Amino acid sequence: MGLTQTVLAIDAGNSKTDVAVVTAAGEVLATARGGGFRPPAVGVRAAVDALAEPVGRAFADAGLTSVAHVSACLANADLPVEEEQLATALQARGWGASVQVRNDTFAILRAGVAEPRGVAVVCGAGINCVGMRPDGRTARFPAIGRISGDWGGGWGLAEEALWFAARAEDGRGEPTALARTLPGHFGLPTMYALIEALHLEHVGHDRRHELTPVLFATAADGDAVARSIVARLAAEVAVMATVALTRLDLLDEETPVLLGGSVLTAGHALLDDGIRDLLTARAPKADVRVVTASPVLGAALLGLDRLGAAPQARERARGHWEG
Repeated sequence: MGLTQTVLAIDAGNSKTDVAVVTAAGEVLATARGGGFRPPAVGVRAAVDALAEPVGRAFADAGLTSVAHVSACLANADLPVEEEQLATALQARGWGASVQVRNDTFAILRAGVAEPRGVAVVCGAGINCVGMRPDGRTARFPAIGRISGDWGGGWGLAEEALWFAARAEDGRGEPTALARTLPGHFGLPTMYALIEALHLEHVGHDRRHELTPVLFATAADGDAVARSIVARLAAEVAVMATVALTRLDLLDEETPVLLGGSVLTAGHALLDDGIRDLLTARAPKADVRVVTASPVLGAALLGLDRLGAAPQARERARGHWEG
Protein backbone atom coordinates (compact mmCIF):
# COMPACT_ATOMS: atom_id res chain seq x y z
CA MET A 1 0.00 0.00 0.00
CA GLY A 2 1.22 3.51 -0.78
CA LEU A 3 0.51 6.58 1.32
CA THR A 4 0.32 10.10 -0.06
CA GLN A 5 2.16 12.96 1.59
CA THR A 6 4.77 10.68 3.13
CA VAL A 7 8.55 10.92 2.80
CA LEU A 8 11.19 8.21 2.53
CA ALA A 9 14.32 9.83 3.96
CA ILE A 10 17.69 8.25 3.14
CA ASP A 11 21.05 9.30 4.56
CA ALA A 12 23.68 7.04 3.01
CA GLY A 13 27.32 7.45 3.98
CA ASN A 14 30.43 5.46 3.16
CA SER A 15 30.11 3.33 6.29
CA LYS A 16 26.36 3.17 7.05
CA THR A 17 22.91 4.04 5.77
CA ASP A 18 19.94 5.32 7.79
CA VAL A 19 16.42 5.42 6.37
CA ALA A 20 13.12 6.68 7.80
CA VAL A 21 9.51 6.88 6.71
CA VAL A 22 7.94 10.16 7.86
CA THR A 23 4.42 11.51 7.33
CA ALA A 24 3.71 15.10 6.28
CA ALA A 25 2.60 15.67 9.86
CA GLY A 26 6.10 14.83 11.07
CA GLU A 27 5.28 11.41 12.50
CA VAL A 28 8.11 8.90 12.10
CA LEU A 29 6.48 5.63 11.08
CA ALA A 30 9.63 3.50 10.81
CA THR A 31 13.42 3.61 10.70
CA ALA A 32 16.10 1.16 9.60
CA ARG A 33 19.87 0.99 9.22
CA GLY A 34 21.98 -0.64 6.53
CA GLY A 35 25.56 -0.79 5.30
CA GLY A 36 27.71 1.74 3.46
CA PHE A 37 26.93 3.39 0.14
CA ARG A 38 29.91 3.35 -2.24
CA PRO A 39 28.98 3.72 -5.93
CA PRO A 40 32.60 4.43 -7.01
CA ALA A 41 33.65 1.05 -5.61
CA VAL A 42 30.72 -1.17 -6.63
CA GLY A 43 28.80 0.77 -9.28
CA VAL A 44 25.51 2.64 -9.11
CA ARG A 45 23.28 -0.42 -9.55
CA ALA A 46 24.95 -2.45 -6.78
CA ALA A 47 25.03 0.55 -4.45
CA VAL A 48 21.30 1.16 -4.92
CA ASP A 49 20.68 -2.60 -4.52
CA ALA A 50 22.27 -2.30 -1.08
CA LEU A 51 19.79 0.44 -0.15
CA ALA A 52 16.87 -1.88 -0.94
CA GLU A 53 17.37 -3.96 2.21
CA PRO A 54 16.96 -1.19 4.84
CA VAL A 55 14.30 0.54 2.71
CA GLY A 56 12.36 -2.72 2.52
CA ARG A 57 12.49 -3.16 6.28
CA ALA A 58 11.33 0.41 6.89
CA PHE A 59 8.46 0.04 4.42
CA ALA A 60 7.41 -3.24 6.02
CA ASP A 61 7.40 -1.71 9.50
CA ALA A 62 5.43 1.29 8.22
CA GLY A 63 2.95 -0.90 6.32
CA LEU A 64 3.77 0.80 3.01
CA THR A 65 5.17 -0.07 -0.37
CA SER A 66 5.79 3.47 -1.65
CA VAL A 67 5.67 7.13 -0.62
CA ALA A 68 4.96 10.51 -2.15
CA HIS A 69 8.58 11.65 -2.13
CA VAL A 70 12.05 10.17 -1.70
CA SER A 71 14.58 12.55 -0.12
CA ALA A 72 18.00 10.93 -0.52
CA CYS A 73 21.21 12.50 0.78
CA LEU A 74 24.01 10.30 -0.52
CA ALA A 75 27.76 10.07 -0.13
CA ASN A 76 29.69 10.23 -3.40
CA ALA A 77 26.96 12.33 -5.06
CA ASP A 78 29.51 15.06 -5.54
CA LEU A 79 28.55 16.45 -8.96
CA PRO A 80 25.12 17.35 -10.38
CA VAL A 81 25.53 14.67 -13.05
CA GLU A 82 26.08 12.07 -10.29
CA GLU A 83 22.98 13.28 -8.45
CA GLU A 84 20.99 12.90 -11.67
CA GLN A 85 22.31 9.36 -12.27
CA LEU A 86 21.46 8.31 -8.73
CA ALA A 87 18.03 9.95 -8.88
CA THR A 88 17.26 8.01 -12.05
CA ALA A 89 18.34 4.76 -10.39
CA LEU A 90 16.20 5.47 -7.33
CA GLN A 91 13.21 6.51 -9.46
CA ALA A 92 13.41 3.15 -11.22
CA ARG A 93 12.88 1.41 -7.90
CA GLY A 94 9.39 2.84 -7.60
CA TRP A 95 9.81 3.79 -3.98
CA GLY A 96 8.29 7.25 -4.44
CA ALA A 97 6.34 9.36 -6.88
CA SER A 98 9.18 11.90 -6.89
CA VAL A 99 12.86 11.67 -6.00
CA GLN A 100 15.43 14.28 -5.03
CA VAL A 101 19.07 13.35 -4.54
CA ARG A 102 21.56 15.61 -2.81
CA ASN A 103 25.06 15.19 -1.49
CA ASP A 104 24.99 13.90 2.09
CA THR A 105 26.52 17.14 3.38
CA PHE A 106 23.13 18.79 2.79
CA ALA A 107 21.60 16.39 5.33
CA ILE A 108 24.00 17.56 8.02
CA LEU A 109 23.28 21.19 7.18
CA ARG A 110 19.49 20.77 7.24
CA ALA A 111 19.62 18.75 10.46
CA GLY A 112 21.30 21.65 12.23
CA VAL A 113 18.99 24.54 11.24
CA ALA A 114 15.34 25.43 11.81
CA GLU A 115 14.90 26.49 8.16
CA PRO A 116 16.85 25.60 5.00
CA ARG A 117 19.28 28.48 5.42
CA GLY A 118 22.95 28.31 6.34
CA VAL A 119 26.32 26.79 5.53
CA ALA A 120 27.79 23.48 6.65
CA VAL A 121 31.40 22.30 6.57
CA VAL A 122 31.88 18.58 7.10
CA CYS A 123 35.23 16.98 7.83
CA GLY A 124 35.26 13.23 8.27
CA ALA A 125 37.20 10.95 5.94
CA GLY A 126 37.18 13.86 3.48
CA ILE A 127 36.10 17.49 3.57
CA ASN A 128 33.16 19.27 1.96
CA CYS A 129 31.08 22.42 2.29
CA VAL A 130 27.57 23.31 1.14
CA GLY A 131 25.16 26.17 1.70
CA MET A 132 21.50 26.82 1.03
CA ARG A 133 18.81 29.46 1.16
CA PRO A 134 15.04 28.97 1.48
CA ASP A 135 14.56 30.23 -2.09
CA GLY A 136 16.38 27.14 -3.37
CA ARG A 137 19.77 28.73 -4.08
CA THR A 138 22.70 26.55 -3.08
CA ALA A 139 26.48 26.78 -2.90
CA ARG A 140 28.74 23.77 -3.12
CA PHE A 141 32.17 22.50 -4.12
CA PRO A 142 33.03 19.44 -6.26
CA ALA A 143 34.81 17.90 -3.24
CA ILE A 144 36.41 15.01 -5.11
CA GLY A 145 39.95 15.37 -3.82
CA ARG A 146 43.07 17.24 -4.78
CA ILE A 147 41.98 17.64 -8.42
CA SER A 148 39.13 19.83 -7.19
CA GLY A 149 41.37 21.84 -4.87
CA ASP A 150 40.49 20.03 -1.64
CA TRP A 151 42.75 19.72 1.36
CA GLY A 152 41.89 18.18 4.70
CA GLY A 153 39.70 15.34 5.88
CA GLY A 154 40.83 12.55 8.16
CA TRP A 155 42.69 10.67 5.43
CA GLY A 156 44.42 13.81 4.20
CA LEU A 157 45.49 14.79 7.70
CA ALA A 158 46.96 11.35 8.31
CA GLU A 159 48.91 11.53 5.04
CA GLU A 160 50.19 15.01 5.90
CA ALA A 161 51.33 13.89 9.34
CA LEU A 162 53.15 10.89 7.85
CA TRP A 163 54.90 13.15 5.31
CA PHE A 164 56.25 15.51 7.97
CA ALA A 165 57.23 12.66 10.28
CA ALA A 166 59.13 10.78 7.57
CA ARG A 167 61.10 13.88 6.61
CA ALA A 168 61.85 14.68 10.24
CA GLU A 169 63.34 11.24 10.84
CA ASP A 170 65.65 11.23 7.81
CA GLY A 171 66.71 14.88 8.14
CA ARG A 172 64.91 16.45 5.19
CA GLY A 173 62.45 18.23 7.44
CA GLU A 174 62.29 19.96 10.79
CA PRO A 175 62.09 17.89 13.96
CA THR A 176 58.64 16.85 15.14
CA ALA A 177 57.29 14.57 17.83
CA LEU A 178 55.14 12.98 15.11
CA ALA A 179 58.19 10.93 14.14
CA ARG A 180 57.77 9.20 17.50
CA THR A 181 54.03 9.32 18.16
CA LEU A 182 52.86 7.99 14.77
CA PRO A 183 54.89 4.76 14.78
CA GLY A 184 54.34 4.47 18.52
CA HIS A 185 50.59 4.18 17.92
CA PHE A 186 51.22 0.86 16.16
CA GLY A 187 53.88 -0.30 18.63
CA LEU A 188 56.70 0.40 16.18
CA PRO A 189 60.03 2.03 17.12
CA THR A 190 60.69 4.35 14.15
CA MET A 191 59.10 6.01 11.16
CA TYR A 192 61.19 3.74 8.91
CA ALA A 193 59.50 0.77 10.53
CA LEU A 194 56.08 2.33 10.03
CA ILE A 195 56.81 3.22 6.39
CA GLU A 196 57.85 -0.38 5.76
CA ALA A 197 54.78 -1.75 7.55
CA LEU A 198 52.43 0.48 5.56
CA HIS A 199 54.15 -0.26 2.24
CA LEU A 200 54.10 -4.03 2.77
CA GLU A 201 50.60 -3.81 4.25
CA HIS A 202 51.60 -5.32 7.56
CA VAL A 203 49.55 -2.37 8.81
CA GLY A 204 46.41 -2.28 6.68
CA HIS A 205 45.73 0.74 4.49
CA ASP A 206 42.38 1.29 6.18
CA ARG A 207 44.12 1.79 9.54
CA ARG A 208 45.79 5.03 8.46
CA HIS A 209 42.77 6.97 9.70
CA GLU A 210 43.84 5.97 13.23
CA LEU A 211 46.70 8.44 12.92
CA THR A 212 44.44 11.50 12.77
CA PRO A 213 43.65 11.47 16.52
CA VAL A 214 47.38 10.95 17.14
CA LEU A 215 48.08 14.11 15.15
CA PHE A 216 45.64 16.12 17.26
CA ALA A 217 47.02 14.71 20.52
CA THR A 218 50.57 15.59 19.43
CA ALA A 219 49.42 19.10 18.53
CA ALA A 220 47.71 19.47 21.92
CA ASP A 221 51.02 18.57 23.57
CA GLY A 222 52.60 21.58 21.85
CA ASP A 223 54.46 20.13 18.86
CA ALA A 224 54.97 22.96 16.37
CA VAL A 225 54.66 20.88 13.20
CA ALA A 226 51.50 19.12 14.37
CA ARG A 227 50.02 22.46 15.40
CA SER A 228 50.77 23.91 11.96
CA ILE A 229 48.77 21.09 10.31
CA VAL A 230 45.82 21.72 12.62
CA ALA A 231 46.06 25.45 11.92
CA ARG A 232 45.99 24.78 8.19
CA LEU A 233 42.81 22.72 8.61
CA ALA A 234 41.19 25.53 10.62
CA ALA A 235 42.05 27.94 7.79
CA GLU A 236 40.61 25.57 5.19
CA VAL A 237 37.32 25.21 7.08
CA ALA A 238 37.07 28.97 7.52
CA VAL A 239 37.79 29.77 3.88
CA MET A 240 35.27 27.21 2.59
CA ALA A 241 32.57 28.62 4.86
CA THR A 242 33.40 32.20 3.92
CA VAL A 243 33.28 31.46 0.18
CA ALA A 244 29.91 29.69 0.54
CA LEU A 245 28.49 32.59 2.56
CA THR A 246 29.72 35.04 -0.07
CA ARG A 247 28.22 33.07 -2.96
CA LEU A 248 24.84 33.07 -1.21
CA ASP A 249 24.98 36.78 -0.26
CA LEU A 250 24.89 35.79 3.41
CA LEU A 251 28.23 37.17 4.52
CA ASP A 252 26.64 40.28 6.01
CA GLU A 253 23.67 38.51 7.60
CA GLU A 254 23.38 36.50 10.81
CA THR A 255 23.79 33.00 9.41
CA PRO A 256 24.36 29.55 10.96
CA VAL A 257 27.64 27.90 10.04
CA LEU A 258 27.40 24.23 10.97
CA LEU A 259 30.39 21.99 11.65
CA GLY A 260 29.93 18.25 11.18
CA GLY A 261 31.84 15.03 10.61
CA SER A 262 34.05 13.06 12.96
CA VAL A 263 36.98 15.51 12.91
CA LEU A 264 34.94 18.67 13.53
CA THR A 265 32.72 17.14 16.23
CA ALA A 266 35.53 15.54 18.23
CA GLY A 267 36.09 18.57 20.45
CA HIS A 268 39.70 19.36 19.48
CA ALA A 269 40.13 22.69 21.27
CA LEU A 270 43.01 23.92 19.11
CA LEU A 271 41.03 23.31 15.93
CA ASP A 272 37.74 24.64 17.30
CA ASP A 273 39.32 27.83 18.60
CA GLY A 274 41.20 28.37 15.33
CA ILE A 275 38.04 28.03 13.24
CA ARG A 276 36.06 30.42 15.43
CA ASP A 277 38.85 33.00 15.52
CA LEU A 278 39.22 32.98 11.75
CA LEU A 279 35.48 33.17 11.11
CA THR A 280 35.16 36.00 13.63
CA ALA A 281 37.65 37.95 11.50
CA ARG A 282 36.32 36.97 8.05
CA ALA A 283 32.60 36.43 8.66
CA PRO A 284 31.77 38.14 11.96
CA LYS A 285 28.03 37.45 11.63
CA ALA A 286 28.50 33.70 11.28
CA ASP A 287 26.86 31.73 14.08
CA VAL A 288 29.21 28.74 14.44
CA ARG A 289 27.60 25.56 15.76
CA VAL A 290 28.52 21.89 15.99
CA VAL A 291 25.88 19.55 14.56
CA THR A 292 25.09 16.55 16.75
CA ALA A 293 21.68 15.61 15.28
CA SER A 294 21.39 12.50 13.12
CA PRO A 295 21.86 13.36 9.42
CA VAL A 296 18.78 11.31 8.46
CA LEU A 297 16.80 14.01 10.26
CA GLY A 298 18.17 16.45 7.69
CA ALA A 299 17.09 14.21 4.82
CA ALA A 300 13.61 13.98 6.36
CA LEU A 301 13.36 17.74 6.81
CA LEU A 302 14.41 18.34 3.21
CA GLY A 303 11.62 15.98 2.17
CA LEU A 304 9.10 17.77 4.38
CA ASP A 305 10.26 21.08 2.89
CA ARG A 306 9.52 19.64 -0.55
CA LEU A 307 6.01 18.63 0.54
CA GLY A 308 5.36 22.06 2.03
CA ALA A 309 4.83 20.61 5.50
CA ALA A 310 3.88 22.91 8.37
CA PRO A 311 6.54 24.12 10.83
CA GLN A 312 4.91 22.01 13.53
CA ALA A 313 5.51 18.92 11.42
CA ARG A 314 9.19 19.71 11.12
CA GLU A 315 9.45 20.19 14.88
CA ARG A 316 7.65 16.91 15.49
CA ALA A 317 10.12 15.09 13.26
CA ARG A 318 13.05 16.83 14.93
CA GLY A 319 11.71 15.79 18.33
CA HIS A 320 11.85 12.13 17.30
CA TRP A 321 15.62 12.22 16.80
CA GLU A 322 16.55 14.88 19.33
CA GLY A 323 14.10 13.93 22.07
